[in-house]
Amino acid sequence: MIRPLALASIAALSLAACGAPDPVEPKDAAPAPGSPAEPAATTPEAPVSAADKLTAQGFGPLRIGMTKAEVETALGADSNPNAVGGADPESCDMFHPSRAPEGLLVMLEGGRLTSVWLRKNTAIETDRALNIGDPAAEVKRVYGSAATVTPHKYQDAPAEYVTAWSSSDHTSPAARGVKYEIGGDGKVSGIAGGGPSIEYVEGCA
Repeated sequence: MIRPLALASIAALSLAACGAPDPVEPKDAAPAPGSPAEPAATTPEAPVSAADKLTAQGFGPLRIGMTKAEVETALGADSNPNAVGGADPESCDMFHPSRAPEGLLVMLEGGRLTSVWLRKNTAIETDRALNIGDPAAEVKRVYGSAATVTPHKYQDAPAEYVTAWSSSDHTSPAARGVKYEIGGDGKVSGIAGGGPSIEYVEGCA
């Protein structure tokens, strides 16, 4: 025989169980099987900063010798694919990658990056803190005896080329250097860093 006090205790426990809240699932718990996963956030790749320096080896994520696919992965595809970068793009092509800073061009020969070029309207500096618009005298002072000066192909002095090679090798695919084109006003009008193609005076033309 169940005593009245025991019956009251059983009733109280039953009521407490009916009103108990559901257990709270931890915030970091894995989603139940079959439930839709939350889509991952995607962020578009940011442009490469002009704070990166142009060197004889390349610029930022670019390294001389990269394939075209590697260049496009690093800085994006040609921002103006309808422009003519060369008479025979398979042999030689120049273009501005879509995520590159303004004024930067890449030159590819046989599908490989051979040099990086800077033109007007760029904030990019070389690893010697030189930029478009700097006087030729400053370029020569910075490089000292490592600089080689040659006449400009189309303009009279003070227009000229000031080139600094990393070694005595100026012609093999392993050669690396930086060339500064000096305009008729005696200031830097263009810069190229990379292999022997930095000595081209008309791009791929």
